[in-house]
Amino acid sequence: MKRPKLTPLMKLAAEASGVVALRTMKLMLGGRSARREAELMVSEKIQAAFKAGASLMGGASGDQIVQQYRTHVARNAKRLSKVNSPGVRRPKRRRPK
Repeated sequence: MKRPKLTPLMKLAAEASGVVALRTMKLMLGGRSARREAELMVSEKIQAAFKAGASLMGGASGDQIVQQYRTHVARNAKRLSKVNSPGVRRPKRRRPK
């Protein structure tokens, strides 16, 4: 049996769910970093919606719009998954007694 081909929209959904998980973890840590992340998240969504609307009015296809979103999602995933990103607190290691 042939495996179904993943469409760009299905890929976007999978990639976006990963970013949601990363953002949730960052927001759960709280503090200034979480506040900045929340503000960035909202402003990015507004910007992306305006850009998508402008692209559609300019004649872009649905696939092109999905690709724009996938690019943004990939950047967010890269930024949020950095181990030493600012504001990410690691648990302190306990020294053996």
